[in-house]
Parts: sequence; structure tokens; C-alpha cells
Amino acid sequence: MSEPGGARYRIKPGGSVSGTLTVPGDKSISHRALMLGALAEGDTHISGFLAGEDCLATARALQGLGVHIERPQDTQVLVHGVGAHGLAAPQAPLDMGNAGTAMRLMMGLLAPQKFDSTLIGDASLMRRPMERVAVPLQMMGARIQTHQGRPPVEIRGTPNLRAIHYSLPVASAQVKSAVLLAGLAASGCTHLTEPVPSRDHTERMLGAFGVQLAREGAASRWKAGRRCAARRCACPRISPRPRFSWWRGASPPIVL
Repeated sequence: MSEPGGARYRIKPGGSVSGTLTVPGDKSISHRALMLGALAEGDTHISGFLAGEDCLATARALQGLGVHIERPQDTQVLVHGVGAHGLAAPQAPLDMGNAGTAMRLMMGLLAPQKFDSTLIGDASLMRRPMERVAVPLQMMGARIQTHQGRPPVEIRGTPNLRAIHYSLPVASAQVKSAVLLAGLAASGCTHLTEPVPSRDHTERMLGAFGVQLAREGAASRWKAGRRCAARRCACPRISPRPRFSWWRGASPPIVL
């Protein structure tokens, strides 16, 4: 349609469009698959891996912690898990690039280790807030220091973390995931409640790796000492992504 007196156009159907598309993997799931694969006992095969810079930063950080990771294909990853207590002290600060999700989750993964570590990133990530993740971890006994709430994040290994009852002031899948990972090594039963349910990638993937959580609405609880078992897993792309929990009632195709 054109304005009166303007150019006029006639549009006719041009036929059909056909072809094959490959949908990229999901970044959030790729991060978690790498981390849980590292903590698992055995080899985790990941398909549909998103080979973006953020996920590759996570892979490099885990390699810096002594985890052997292979990529036989661009979207295929093999993680040789070292178990919950098999990570090694890094020889240098772990550079998370621009991966804010990865840095926040790594805080929970590294807090109960026996060694010290430091998380850094690029100029943008070094300006992003990390204190909201540090607070519940500190309540568990973790010795974590940020610089005015931002990176670098200095973590002193504290293998004797304690379970907590924590209510998140704001729903956050990243904060929740950090507490979930730290809680795997904390003594006792950790309880976590959100004001509303956030995305539940981590809970579903922990279940796929053999770690069972009790969930009721926006509340979760789990005990320490649960081992992750290596699995074959995929990193499906869900689009558009809901603000809160995936598929609310249906399990995503994580385990193959």
C-alpha cells in the first residue's frame, strides 16, 4: 500500500522457500553441562554444544582446574569428569571472558574446594555485580571477597561449608544455581526459596545427572554428598525463552 500519488507496487507470490537450518545450542545449558560433567564421575558426552566465546571460556576455566575436555566436533564435547573432589588448584586466575553466568556459577562450584582461586573477566565483566551471589555463599561459610561488589572474585577454599535456609530477595536463576552447586558439598540439608520461580535449568540438569532435589513450588531442598553420574546430554535451544521456568510441567530433552 502506498500514499496517494506515490509509487504503486504489485506483489505476487514468489513460490516456496526450502532448506535446512541448524539451530544453535543453548548457552545456559552448555555452561551447566560442562560444569556438571566436570563434577561427574565418568565421561559426559555433550551434543548441541554452543561453541560461542562464553561457553568456551567456561571450558578453558575447567581445563585450568585440571579437567580434560575434548571437542571431536564443533558442537560435540567430551568431558572427562574428575568427581566432586577431583578439581585441581589453578595456576593462574580463571578468565571467564564476558561470561557473567559462568562466573556466578563458578563461585558456587569453587567455594567448597580445598584450594584458593580467583575469577576475572574482560573489561565489561569486571564491572558487573557479583555480591548478590557472594552473600548466600558467605552465609554457608564460604570465604569470598569481591572488590566493591565486582570482580575480581577471590575465593578461599572452604571444604566444610554448612547448609542454610535462604530466601532469595529477588528471583535469580544464577544466584540459585550457585547455591545449588555449593550445597552439593555443604553439610546438612540446604533449603532455598524464591519469591517466584526462575528458570530451572540447573535443577533439571542435576536430576539428569543423578542428583535428586525435593521441589515444591518456588522452594527446593537437597542434601550434600550426592554424586553426579556422567551422562549423555544435549543442549537444546528453546525459543522464545520464557522469563520463568521452562515448559512448566514437561521435561526438556536434556538426557539422551
